[in-house]
Amino acid sequence: MPGGNTKSDSAGIAIVTSPPSNPQSSTGKDRNLQSETPHSPLPTPRSPSPTHFSILQYAQSEEQNVRVKPLPRAFHPQTLNYDHRILLLAFFTGLPGAVVGLILLWKGGFDMKTQWTLTVFIVACWLGCALALRERVVTPLQTLSNLLAALREGDYSIRGRATKKDDPLGDVVREVNALGSTLRTQRLGAMEAAALARTVMSEIQVAVFAFDSERKLRLVNRAGERLLARPAEQMLGRDAEELRLNDCLEGEAARTLQRTFPGALAREPGRWGMRRSSFRQDGKPHHLIVLADLSRALREEERLAWQRLVRVLGHELNNSLAPIKSIAGSLESLMARTERPSDWEEDLQRGLAIISSRAEALNRFMTAYAQLAKLPQPDLQPMDAGAWIRRVTSLETRLKIELITGPELTIKGDRDQLEQLLINVIRNAVDASLETGGGALVTWRVNNSFLEVSVEDEGPGLPHTSNLFVPFFTTKPGGSGIGLALSRQIAEGHGGMLTLENRASGRGCEARLRIPL
Repeated sequence: MPGGNTKSDSAGIAIVTSPPSNPQSSTGKDRNLQSETPHSPLPTPRSPSPTHFSILQYAQSEEQNVRVKPLPRAFHPQTLNYDHRILLLAFFTGLPGAVVGLILLWKGGFDMKTQWTLTVFIVACWLGCALALRERVVTPLQTLSNLLAALREGDYSIRGRATKKDDPLGDVVREVNALGSTLRTQRLGAMEAAALARTVMSEIQVAVFAFDSERKLRLVNRAGERLLARPAEQMLGRDAEELRLNDCLEGEAARTLQRTFPGALAREPGRWGMRRSSFRQDGKPHHLIVLADLSRALREEERLAWQRLVRVLGHELNNSLAPIKSIAGSLESLMARTERPSDWEEDLQRGLAIISSRAEALNRFMTAYAQLAKLPQPDLQPMDAGAWIRRVTSLETRLKIELITGPELTIKGDRDQLEQLLINVIRNAVDASLETGGGALVTWRVNNSFLEVSVEDEGPGLPHTSNLFVPFFTTKPGGSGIGLALSRQIAEGHGGMLTLENRASGRGCEARLRIPL
């Protein structure tokens, strides 16, 4: 605009200003404006000039002609599409031949009709071949794009038509078809695995909860619904604190809880086994909580233990009370006779002796039971494993025991209890070997993080191994049935394990003791 200025703001808008046509009148109007509005907060220009631009001038349309127009956009060259580039390449490929042919045609002295006919034919063939080449290149790419789009959307039923085996395009189509078949198989396998996991989770009796990184519940099975007495629709998305499961997300990953749940059958606190593990979904950490009711299992095991104990106690008591009752009845009938036999005093003494011996046997039985029930906690102290095994082996004098030494190492254990354990095991092995005239072998070695002591005998073996560690169960005529039960209790008190089974090779048994290092 002549005589004006052009400025642009931050938004890319050009503001064109033109100078006032009559500076004097403009000045007069500004003075009048100043006099009429003395308290105006807008600044008044001191000496307006044709090149000065201010907010006041922008607001007064009588003094300036203001026009807003967009700035010209920067030029950004756009690249051609792939199909257009193929078309241009085909066009320029046939261009030299077409130009040469047309030059020769129009310079060769042919008549006008022939020239135009051949010109149209050459141009039509040229452009037709270029378009056909474009279609031959672009159409297979579009087909492959549609196949890949279908695979991306999860539709694996679409297949491309493959051409010859030695054709590169056919190889690409066959690979895409093979990819679709592989993805379809994997999808079916994932769906079947997910269906199996949902079925297993809904049918198992342990409660399963999955929480995200914000401690929001994302998954729960039927057992979890029954445990909290609420349907899954009301629990999903709730915070762990609202569900009273925040303590399961803290502390040890595997432990036993003593608490109550709304859906539990018992109103009093029960024992629950809790396990927590972590997994990732969509790249975010999640926590899986598994809660199992241990009270029912413990009650069942306690009931079975009491049944076994009462059965063994009843057997032992009947073995002692039956002869006492019989002899007491015989002595009572003897003393009730008016005419007693001449040796009635001897019969009385023998009967009282039998009663006394059976009472003493019952006393030993109850003492052994008290020993089993009152076994103290082991006092763990460092001890030489090799010296412990050699010392206990040397205590057996009835049979020469073969000893194969192992590595010399130090373990933590209660020396008195471990010696009593090994004495019981070796004594049983020697008793079994003496029945058949065999031998006994003691070895030790390191197995992972355990000291493993093996005691083998060449005895008759064990006909039944289910009741070996039941208290007061024994297969020996004079046995108390307390040695193996006490030995296993000592081993478990040290965090180990004691097993007794028949040897795989040869006759006899093998007792294996495992103590953590």
